[in-house]
Amino acid sequence: MERLERAYHDCYQIIHQHSKTFTKAFGSLPKEKRNAVWAVYAFCREVDDIVDEGNNPEEELDQFERTFAQFLSGHLPLNESKWIALHDVFTKYEMDHMAFYDMIRGQRMDLTKTKYGSLEELEHYSYHVASTVGLMLLPVLAPDNHESLRTGGIALGLAMQLTNILRDIQEDFLRDRIYLPKALMEKCGYKYSDLQAGVVNDAFIAMWEEVAARAEVLYEQALETMNGYPLDSRLQVKGSALLYRAILQSIRKNKYNVFKERHYVTLEEKEAILLEMEA
Repeated sequence: MERLERAYHDCYQIIHQHSKTFTKAFGSLPKEKRNAVWAVYAFCREVDDIVDEGNNPEEELDQFERTFAQFLSGHLPLNESKWIALHDVFTKYEMDHMAFYDMIRGQRMDLTKTKYGSLEELEHYSYHVASTVGLMLLPVLAPDNHESLRTGGIALGLAMQLTNILRDIQEDFLRDRIYLPKALMEKCGYKYSDLQAGVVNDAFIAMWEEVAARAEVLYEQALETMNGYPLDSRLQVKGSALLYRAILQSIRKNKYNVFKERHYVTLEEKEAILLEMEA
């Protein structure tokens, strides 16, 4: 196995270990695009791991950002698989350097900020941790017209991150993170003590649905741009959007019970969505 092929294989192992859903969603891309997605994911995964598992995450994240700057300047020895693979990606595609830096900044927010005041503030965070990943992938998925898809790509990242937040309320709370905007909690009459106790009442549902409504608008904005993707990546991106959006409906069907179980789209629901999309 040659050096570059081995590097891409190592990146694939990372994504396969951490996100089988993501692997399946993009596994049907043409080989060159698929490899590029694996390389970008390996970069993002390392940043995630620094924040979640690092011994000194602030310093480690600063060092990683300096290493990335070295990589961009061509001064980093390409000894690790992720850098070998990413160098090939940056050579083949018009990659958005700022998206990579913005993603690192977003992960840094999680080290210092655990509560959000408004939905606008939450979307600013969501752009940095989620929309940036879409902007990293756009030049790979739509190399000829990625700039025209930028707005839709940002919207999809925001929608997916808001969906994550609505699904993972309990998990985040146990990690001392409250992403539900304080202003919205106050507006709907949902108290911190309610959140602490895992109360699902009318106030919780009203608050949850207001964030969900914003996510739905963003999904629609993103879906309106899908025909702009080339045929070899359109189904993968559209399928990811529709399957992620279906998580919201799954939570509704289960009476908003996000405190006692983690919600997934069932295999039958996934198959139905994909069949409808291909019809």
